[in-house]
Amino acid sequence: MLREFQEFAMKGNVLDMAVGIIIGAAFTTIVTTLVNGIFMPVVGYVTGGVDFSDIFTVLGDGEYASLKAATDAGAAVIQWGVFANSVISFLIVAWILFLIIRTMNRAKDALVKKEAAAAPAPSGPTQEELLAEIRDLLAKRA
Repeated sequence: MLREFQEFAMKGNVLDMAVGIIIGAAFTTIVTTLVNGIFMPVVGYVTGGVDFSDIFTVLGDGEYASLKAATDAGAAVIQWGVFANSVISFLIVAWILFLIIRTMNRAKDALVKKEAAAAPAPSGPTQEELLAEIRDLLAKRA
């Protein structure tokens, strides 16, 4: 059983998946910083200073000046702004992945077309050579 697990773990696709997960985690940090540090302040500026990360709704009684104050007080809150940040992060990641995959597919297609154009057509026998072979085979039969 240990040997089977070792064979499974050492397959290329498992290692590739592990590398992808690790890079994805690092990429998530970059995207979160990009959204929270660059995009959301611009959106806040355009919307008149609204900070999306601080938009919330308190369930029940109580008025709180900020999301931190509400969560520190133990109030049940719906964090609309955090959700908006997450949606924007997802859209950015999806867009970047789309661009990467699109570029990779175009590069792969261009390479395949280049290889197909570069490979000469296999040269086969000419019509005359085929007819000569047929003639010779018929001559041997007779």
